[in-house]
Amino acid sequence: MNRPLDGKVAIVTGSTQGLGLEIARVLSACGAHLVVVGRNAVAGGAVAAQLQQHGVRALYCATDIERDEEIDKCVARTIDSFGRLDILVNNACTYADRGFDAGRAEWLQSLNVNLVSAAIFTQKAVVHMRRGSVIVNLGSTGGKFGAAGRALYPAAKAALLQMTKNLAVTLAPRGIRAVAVSPAWTWSPAIETLSQGSRAAADAVAAPFHPLGRVGDGSEVGHAVAFLASDAASWITGVDIPVDGGFSVLGPDRGIAPRAWFERSIG
Repeated sequence: MNRPLDGKVAIVTGSTQGLGLEIARVLSACGAHLVVVGRNAVAGGAVAAQLQQHGVRALYCATDIERDEEIDKCVARTIDSFGRLDILVNNACTYADRGFDAGRAEWLQSLNVNLVSAAIFTQKAVVHMRRGSVIVNLGSTGGKFGAAGRALYPAAKAALLQMTKNLAVTLAPRGIRAVAVSPAWTWSPAIETLSQGSRAAADAVAAPFHPLGRVGDGSEVGHAVAFLASDAASWITGVDIPVDGGFSVLGPDRGIAPRAWFERSIG
């Protein structure tokens, strides 16, 4: 099996479930040792045990990413356990978003989880990173396009994409890369809830907005993260890679020619 991350050590925040879990699984399959980060101890311990089945080392680190001292403990435990840190994946997020009805406390909570915590985790991690290390931030198509009824999550993700560019320039002299990956609709606990557990229903709703005709799989995002974290991507930094089934290439006409729209409307 090709294991491009053999011997490397990765921290993946928010990896006890959903997309973070899928990313951790792919990195593990690619040979990386994993630090699973989240607040659910039962789920985190189970995830670490699953990853160990791939023949790599894994541990769960209970961490509230809104608390600097807990981030410090997580990074310190990583170094104590593995002696190095090569990859940080800032994946943890909150989707809570009442749009412009949200009050100040809600805005600050969203920005704290989705943006500031990623910045602080990076700040504390890079102290221990050597040349060739990588920061991968999870962006979103939500941070690139307007959407009615939302404001908090998209604003935070847009800022995270900008932060990735700044980090890339700042860390380049140290040989550390910073990149972003932006999924569109991906099969996850949120989409599973909205579709009432039906993947077929999710694909049907997603099809008009994704040229590939379906929602994505978390593992597909994970493989993009693994590539960007590998030496094969050593000349890539400061950019966002859309892993979105073509979502971001469509305009308001959804890729359908004007003739077809008029034929539908006029008959």
